Amino acid sequence: MRVKLTEKDVLNPLGKVEGKNLTLNPLPYDFDNVSLVDNTKPGAHTILKVLSESLGNRELMWVNKPAGAPATDQQIKKAASADLAILALGDCGSCTSWVVLDAIRLEERGIPTISLCSDHFAPFARELAQSHGLADLRILEVEHPIAGLSRDEVEEKAREIVPSFLYLLQIP
Repeated sequence: MRVKLTEKDVLNPLGKVEGKNLTLNPLPYDFDNVSLVDNTKPGAHTILKVLSESLGNRELMWVNKPAGAPATDQQIKKAASADLAILALGDCGSCTSWVVLDAIRLEERGIPTISLCSDHFAPFARELAQSHGLADLRILEVEHPIAGLSRDEVEEKAREIVPSFLYLLQIP
């Protein structure tokens, strides 16, 4: 048996954004409305719903977008009309990329964000954020996997991160 080896250059998917260094927007001390950016991945809506129930009596604005694509300008504009944006869910390569890149677009508009990613893809999310000049992007990890689980199983995983979520927001 003969095998032919071919060597090719492969581009780094993280890339480097030259000269870009962004500052993370501080989370508001108090806030009245929250945009929940749901990329329609299995489990994303359930996780966002569980977390939103811990926010008390705040106005919620749902923004749905496709997982494997960036949010449209209109979706970003709608999400940016809130005091805070929570984006979900990064649990594969492409959806993690767009959760992070959409969060960066919102941060550039002055909106503080929290991005939800599975613990399996969170290291990639952090590398991507760093390569785009926002190394301290807030990424809250949920236990992988999410896809393929029942609603009850996803709710349980979401309930496990509620204390970390509330701590991040400084809500007692």
